[in-house]
Amino acid sequence: MASSTILSRKMIKLLSPTPPSLRCHKLSFMDHINFPLHSPYAFFYPKIPQNYSSKISQILENSLSKVLSFYYPLAGKINNKYTYVDCNDTGAEYLNVRIHCPMSQIINDPYNDAVDVVFPQDLPWSSSLNRSPLVVQLSHFDCGGIAVSACTSHTIFDGHSLSKFINDWASTARNMDFKPSPQFNASTFFPLPSETNLSSTPPTTHPSQRYVSRMYNFSSSNLTRLKDMVTKESHVKNPTRIEVASALVHKCGVAMSMEKSGMFKPTLMSHAMNLRPPIPLNTMGNAVCIILTTTMTEDEVKLPNFVAKLQKDKQQLRDKLKDMKKDMMPLYTLELAKNAMNIIEKGTHDVYLCSGMTNTGLHKIDFGWGEPVRVTLTTSKNNNFIFMDEQSGDGLNVLITLTKDDMLKFQSNKELLEFASPVVESTK
Repeated sequence: MASSTILSRKMIKLLSPTPPSLRCHKLSFMDHINFPLHSPYAFFYPKIPQNYSSKISQILENSLSKVLSFYYPLAGKINNKYTYVDCNDTGAEYLNVRIHCPMSQIINDPYNDAVDVVFPQDLPWSSSLNRSPLVVQLSHFDCGGIAVSACTSHTIFDGHSLSKFINDWASTARNMDFKPSPQFNASTFFPLPSETNLSSTPPTTHPSQRYVSRMYNFSSSNLTRLKDMVTKESHVKNPTRIEVASALVHKCGVAMSMEKSGMFKPTLMSHAMNLRPPIPLNTMGNAVCIILTTTMTEDEVKLPNFVAKLQKDKQQLRDKLKDMKKDMMPLYTLELAKNAMNIIEKGTHDVYLCSGMTNTGLHKIDFGWGEPVRVTLTTSKNNNFIFMDEQSGDGLNVLITLTKDDMLKFQSNKELLEFASPVVESTK
């Protein structure tokens, strides 16, 4: 990894203090049962206009100070039972860092793990209990490019909330008169049960071995080819780009597993589904349910069959949630998660985790000096697929995380390479 030097570290205070009536932000049941980890995203900007080069940090600091007045829980402290945030205006942690290499060395590395250098050391996916719920790092490369990274507590934010915050921060940076409109009222939809029934130590994860990540691109034309293939060979109608792309990476994962063991092993794939709507779009917090799709035979792994199964599982979940009282949704989500954990613990299935950050605008985040050339994150979960919008067009980028040995098998899959291409070609 490239070396780095911390130039400065400070706490960014709120431009307007939080009113006493908002001092205690109640966490919802969805927040409480989530992993208390820092979710890390980074945005790379290779060319900074000359009129901005000396003002970047000040623009980011001033706009962050203002936007925190609206996103005040990010400047507070999570209590040790994960039931509320003390919105005490401590501020968000902000680092200025010099990276001792050109940006090209990072974004042209075949393995995405090179981006770890633009995050505070050991922070991504670590506990957010005893540190600021928001930690920002501005990284300066030798070439003049920069990266802006943000690590937000998953206890307070899901992916939708994170994308809303980053978009509002960028809008504020371009126009200080902009007024965000987040609502921190998730606890009214998903209230906590009595504290006597709550655990004070929500689950966390610690990877037992080193994983590696690579990013692949599905062009719009290749996604269309996949959709056509699926619809022609089945009764599937209007498959989405994530449905066909996740079916393909799942099939490649199965092929990788069979190459190792010489036999088929059942699979479990989970997809995260946003609950907005029925929850209002500007509700901040965690509002996600999971869709579980299993395959028990090789025939079910075939693309048309898997997409049909995935669509059926999604519709069944929608039907289940449609008539469900909102305060019952967290218990149902927890039940689904426990079912998945039981399968994982038995070791009878290969497990694949999917999440999507599409249609969020994150691929076009502009703080005033243009759109990023790369948007990415680090990940600690094995067999993990994260879908994002590509930087231009209607294609998809998918960040794939596997063990190093598995990645060597996965990246040579001919069917994968027929429809997707590595964002950075391997030279190893």
